[in-house]
Amino acid sequence: MTADSLPQPTVPRARKPQSGMMRAFRNPSVVIGGIVVLLMIALGAAAPWLGTMSPTEINPSGRNKPPGTIVTRRDDDGNKVQVMHRLGTDLLGRDVYSRVLYGARISLFVGVTVAVFSIFGGLIIGLFSGYIRWLDPIVMRVMDGLMAIPAILLAISLVSLFRAGIGAVILAITIPEIPRVVRLVRSVVLSVREEPYVEAAITVGTPTLKILWRHIMPNTIAPMIVQGTFICASAILVEAILSFLGVGVPPDVPTWGNVMAAGRDVFYLFPHNIFYPGVMLAVTVLAVNMLGDGLRDTLDPKLAKRL
Repeated sequence: MTADSLPQPTVPRARKPQSGMMRAFRNPSVVIGGIVVLLMIALGAAAPWLGTMSPTEINPSGRNKPPGTIVTRRDDDGNKVQVMHRLGTDLLGRDVYSRVLYGARISLFVGVTVAVFSIFGGLIIGLFSGYIRWLDPIVMRVMDGLMAIPAILLAISLVSLFRAGIGAVILAITIPEIPRVVRLVRSVVLSVREEPYVEAAITVGTPTLKILWRHIMPNTIAPMIVQGTFICASAILVEAILSFLGVGVPPDVPTWGNVMAAGRDVFYLFPHNIFYPGVMLAVTVLAVNMLGDGLRDTLDPKLAKRL
């Protein structure tokens, strides 16, 4: 038997490293969560065309109608028209379907805005706190004091200091979220500032701002993206809670929390006033959390090896 006739060992081929985007598309949580979030954004953006009537239009003769009820009303020209309330009406005769669609715009806007402001503010504070040693204990004691107060109570207190509106709600939700971002950024900075390339930059006299911008901040991008999704989901939920309690967005502005608040007094008789906006709220928060979990698994190098 010659050497050529012997079975040759097979050499396993090296797997090509996949980009972060390709790994994200392979993760079911990212795909499902992303599709649902995009769908909610599309519904909110298309609310003026998908809605059957104005979300603030009151019709006393069509109060608390069940889903699928057809009501005769007059249009702007005084002509009688028939309108079907797909999700019923509330205590004032407003169309729940239209209010749920328009509510998606405010709820998602608040969630995304709070996430952006929290990440921006927490990133700046966390970078300087983690890098400048004498500043760290001062900043962290302030952050610990803010975190000691429950987020809902702190948000309610802040809203009561300002005039009710979307801006006040965004500010009230952002401030309790910043300490969590600061602690996350600080933990990254504390580990990165001991790396040889950072110490080399310090040795050659690189300015502090340049070190933070070029060598340290890029290491915080991945965890900040993941944290931003969780903050967005939490902000949507907190905004709904504040509006449901009557201390958030004004009642005349349709949000999922306001829609549910309008139907809480007649919940046992007409549960559709709370059921449909509650389902939309739960699905959206679940989708954003799924997106965050998937991005965490994708962007974390240790977890990404398993994908």
